[in-house]
Amino acid sequence: MKAQRVTIHTLRQMKERGEKIAMVTAYDATFGRLFDEAGADVLLVGDSLGMVIQGHDTTLPVTLEEMSYHCRAVVRGVARAHVVGDMPFMSYQASIEQGLTAAGRLIKEGGCHSVKLEGGAQHAPLVEKLVAAGIPVMGHIGLTPQSFHQFGGFKVQGRDAGGRERLLADALALEAAGAYAIVLEAIPADIAHDITAALQIPTIGIGAGVDCDGQVLVCYDMLGMNEEFKPRFVRRFAQLGATIKQATQQYVSEVRASTFPSDAESFAVTEKQAPQTALYSTIGKKP
Repeated sequence: MKAQRVTIHTLRQMKERGEKIAMVTAYDATFGRLFDEAGADVLLVGDSLGMVIQGHDTTLPVTLEEMSYHCRAVVRGVARAHVVGDMPFMSYQASIEQGLTAAGRLIKEGGCHSVKLEGGAQHAPLVEKLVAAGIPVMGHIGLTPQSFHQFGGFKVQGRDAGGRERLLADALALEAAGAYAIVLEAIPADIAHDITAALQIPTIGIGAGVDCDGQVLVCYDMLGMNEEFKPRFVRRFAQLGATIKQATQQYVSEVRASTFPSDAESFAVTEKQAPQTALYSTIGKKP
């Protein structure tokens, strides 16, 4: 039976029922398929790929073309989850027209189901135009990584004088403009609680406490792929970094010892062979 797709309306209904939303980042078809099959509600193709995939220090170098490429890959592996594509730095800040064009490309070329953009009330006019054009928008306030240099680094937001009021005003402005959900990143838990209570749309927290309507983590952090990186808000639900290194060390050892491949993993001339196409299984193919 085909899985029912999670939509922006599904997410709103989940908030109304008090059912938590599980969101995780994904950057390719294989991870997309695995997270989808595991029950994740939303997959974010985040511009965090600039750091965890490309090796940059920030998300700033990521291009719209790169985002579109990774969105396409993730969408191919997904049957149920809602897929959100990040709008990268300077793809929407210059003008509403630029933002409309960039978001349209992520939907048309990337195949994602909605877009996410960083910033509060200043981007409400763009959000309103995007929604009017039929493009669902997820907002993102608090620590917005594209403002890394302005913030002076990755720092908790909202602790300054007027911070609570400013964040709430940003959230309300995005909701009024038509955003269907808002990411709250690196803000005190009590502020996130108040914002969540004030909004009709879901909040997705990352470093914003348990009272948000859902949570998101970068998959590489969640899976323990980088043993040296562990901010306070990350919980490692696996230690795949160590597992991958151990498996690779064993592979290297067995290759050098000529114990891989074995006879069972090799082909003999006299064997009756299946057609070449039958040698490989198809991964993630939809019926």
